[in-house]
Amino acid sequence: MKVVLIGVGQAGGKVTQSLAQFDYDMGFDAVRGALAVNTARADLQNLDIDTALIGQDRVKGHGVGGDNELGAQIMQENATEVLDELDGRITTEAEAIVVVAGLGGGTGSGGAPMLARELKRIYEKPVYVLGILPGRDEGGLYQANAGRSLKTAAREADSLLLVDNDAWRGSGDSVAAGFERVNDAISQRVGLLFASGEAVEGVGESVVDSSEIINTLRGGGIASIGYASAEASEDAGENVNTITSVTRKALLTSMSLPNAVKADSALLVVAGDPERLSRKGVERARRWVEDQTGSMEVRGGDFPLGSDKIASLIVLSGVERSERVDEFMKRAREAADSQGGTTDPDEFTNDKLDGLF
Repeated sequence: MKVVLIGVGQAGGKVTQSLAQFDYDMGFDAVRGALAVNTARADLQNLDIDTALIGQDRVKGHGVGGDNELGAQIMQENATEVLDELDGRITTEAEAIVVVAGLGGGTGSGGAPMLARELKRIYEKPVYVLGILPGRDEGGLYQANAGRSLKTAAREADSLLLVDNDAWRGSGDSVAAGFERVNDAISQRVGLLFASGEAVEGVGESVVDSSEIINTLRGGGIASIGYASAEASEDAGENVNTITSVTRKALLTSMSLPNAVKADSALLVVAGDPERLSRKGVERARRWVEDQTGSMEVRGGDFPLGSDKIASLIVLSGVERSERVDEFMKRAREAADSQGGTTDPDEFTNDKLDGLF
């Protein structure tokens, strides 16, 4: 799937650069443009991708200090400038636009949903938001920001692909190491998703193409992604159980939104050497995903990739009714209350989130 990436805020810019670098290193050529947008000049200086500094008249290049309402206002005021930067990058070849942001900060959490709205107004392509939830240890302001931003992003985007920062961090990681691990995990999983259908080596039996990704996410709401891999036997017949095993591991232990299994639709992509992939194994794993998710809309197929390993990539769409989302929204509500001021009783309830879709 050919995509254009737009990173908003500090985390959004870093993850966008990681995704673009992974795509380049793997030779997938799925990323057709990458731009980082921020209100803080310092956060753009170490990025190798193209950048755009906005809101200089309001914050003088110093960022919004975690104020996501200000971040949204600045994006609204500077939307034309950002769209001008994108002029020529979003061509007919691009099949989707992906806005990447950390949902806890100010520029990303406020600006990303606003930018998604403007992009949808102008382009007929799907506009997705790849949103990263703050970890439990990142402070109340970030929790409250993310609770508000999650709901707004889910409403404005065609789909919100959600990553829980705590899902892929190691227990002994420092903050910096934890962020690096999460960035690498996002790049690998989302990068492989974008590349699905682009046959790098060989021809698969039932290759996944971009339309299946788009159709899986068509229902909107919140989506999550998981991945697992294992060494493959040279005999495809011996890999039937391997495919099932890595699919179970991807769904049950490696999703970007843990403990959120029930879904409206799903996509299973099994990647590996075409000579080692078993169609029987892929179909058996697909049926297992149907049973686990309760969805009758589970697509499945191959991604031919020169490797000694077999990997399963799973995308779940429509997981906003999960206990994990309920748990986070409760945490965000408590964080907002602890900061004082007035809080809309419906602002952090999942019932209202559910009603958006």
